[in-house]
Amino acid sequence: MNTSIASYSFHGLLAAGMIDIFGYMESCKYRYHLQSADIWNGMLVSTDEDYLKKVKEGLDGRELVLANLCVDGAHIWEDGLAAREKNHQNALANLKAGEFLGAKTIRIDAGGAGTSFTEEQFDLIVKRFREYAQRAWDNGYKVGPENHWGPEVVPENMKRIVEAVDHPAFGVLLHFRVNAGDAVMAPWAMHTHFSWEAVHNHLEQSMALLRDSGYKGFYSAEHHSAKNEYVNSAIQLACIQKVITEWQK
Repeated sequence: MNTSIASYSFHGLLAAGMIDIFGYMESCKYRYHLQSADIWNGMLVSTDEDYLKKVKEGLDGRELVLANLCVDGAHIWEDGLAAREKNHQNALANLKAGEFLGAKTIRIDAGGAGTSFTEEQFDLIVKRFREYAQRAWDNGYKVGPENHWGPEVVPENMKRIVEAVDHPAFGVLLHFRVNAGDAVMAPWAMHTHFSWEAVHNHLEQSMALLRDSGYKGFYSAEHHSAKNEYVNSAIQLACIQKVITEWQK
């Protein structure tokens, strides 16, 4: 069953020093009985090779596929040139890390603020995403942004980016928002995040939208409250798995 739990779901426990990447993987395998992980890079201590070897060993030893690597701090647009270059280098380091760990998809955001992109911003975003997508193609995975902050929240902006990049290894991490934009982006979904609100308000509708769009990726629960994270994540996951089970009847 193609289900997972985003490691960001445990950011409260992480901040309290009560979980790390290895505890997360152990939970995926033995608490939730999953066959995949969905790693937020905020849970990775480093992108150094020696550390990543331990993480890779952790994945392999638990027979976990890395469905997605969510990368913060690597979005393409920042107003300052130095900040843009810093983020670009971080993106490259995380793309390399994702390749080493065998990620099926990697999320890197576009950046920006407000509800639209300037032409300068848009041109750089498309240029960088084409570079990242070609690298993804060469290494057997997909890369793209998530519709969860800044101009990415506007479906028309994401559609414009996808159509401009126009690459088979480029996609969208679809964060369901209960609006018509979900249907706009569904054909390009490479990975998904279902929040507590999505699970409890429109789960069957959203999952059917993906299924009917030909989606073959993972259905991933992402909890945000930083409270009762083990239990709340289990509830979200169970709801997702229930829908998939009913499909199979």
